[in-house]
Amino acid sequence: MRKFNLKVLLLLSAGHCMTDIYQGALPAALPFLKDKLGLTYTSVGFILVASNLASSVVQPLFGYFSDRKKKPLLLPLGCLFAGVGFSLLSLPSGFVPTIALVLLSGLGIAAYHPEGFKTASYFTGEKVATGMSIFSVGGNLGFALGPIASLFILKHYGIAVLPAMIVPAITFVILIVFFWKSIAIPERVATAQKTGQAKSQRSAYISLALIISAVIMRSWTQFGLITYIPFYYIDYLKGDAFYAGKLVTAFLLSGVLGTLIGARLADQWGHKQFLIVSFALSSMVLPLIFVAKGLALFAVLGALGFVLISSFAVTMAMSQRLLPNNIGMASGLTVGFAIGTGGIGVTLLGTIADAYGVPAALKLITILPVIGFIICLFVKYPSVYDGKQ
Repeated sequence: MRKFNLKVLLLLSAGHCMTDIYQGALPAALPFLKDKLGLTYTSVGFILVASNLASSVVQPLFGYFSDRKKKPLLLPLGCLFAGVGFSLLSLPSGFVPTIALVLLSGLGIAAYHPEGFKTASYFTGEKVATGMSIFSVGGNLGFALGPIASLFILKHYGIAVLPAMIVPAITFVILIVFFWKSIAIPERVATAQKTGQAKSQRSAYISLALIISAVIMRSWTQFGLITYIPFYYIDYLKGDAFYAGKLVTAFLLSGVLGTLIGARLADQWGHKQFLIVSFALSSMVLPLIFVAKGLALFAVLGALGFVLISSFAVTMAMSQRLLPNNIGMASGLTVGFAIGTGGIGVTLLGTIADAYGVPAALKLITILPVIGFIICLFVKYPSVYDGKQ
């Protein structure tokens, strides 16, 4: 039986944090790149699309190659390429080399995730969702630290000092080299994983497709709220920009807490049951943002972030259990493709906002968790996969 290994999970989570710092840092650095290179808003948008495609949508490809043979080198190399690509963005004087560096950073991010989730899965023991939550929170933290770190450098020292952002990547490479033997996957464990194939592949693939669809609904909701809550409270309600920023922060920080606590509850209650409850509660809490005010609004967004994002590690655990022979592919599809696709869906919300106003876009978002709830009801997930404690 595989044992829960907190030391390895924390090491992998640290790498997840260092890698996702660069994903979170790019949007904050774009205004400075725009001024330096004289870019149009269309060009800036293209940079974001290129980054999203490279870092998220192509993750299943890395997962596919990871499943064919263990590739632990993707962990240090992925983090290193992510850091190098972003840190050197201050050097190019043209658009094409800038895109090349953005793609390099994005591919590094894409390389780390499937291999990281796959490696972490071997050290969770029977507490699958709990172990995945420890690994996942590192990414959430890195994504939040990225804008802070890059803006600190850019505002105080200028874009010429952006290469200093390579420090997190170098730090993790040194750490993982020092603890390299700790992340080795025992052959007997890998063999046991290979023999644990789901009895019905067709049923497993259908359930995985449903989980991916639910994740798309969740990420579409999450990114939609992050994007349009500021517009709603600044442009529509004529509120304070700093206040709107604090609302988003409350939502995201509660999501980090929800990821950790929700995973432990899911390991006790059952993964599918928890997923259904998460979407059901999200569907009920989300409409309250239109009536709550003051501290009540912070409470509503905090509760919403907690229940909505609490299923992040759970969906990953479910995907890996459904495809035990293809953990890398399952990870890439659930984290990369599904979340990336959900993020792209925000573009549709922009079209709605342009045509009918920001309130219409926010009201459309309230439908998404309901769709996710309905999808989850049809997921076939045997209780033997839950690993309840």
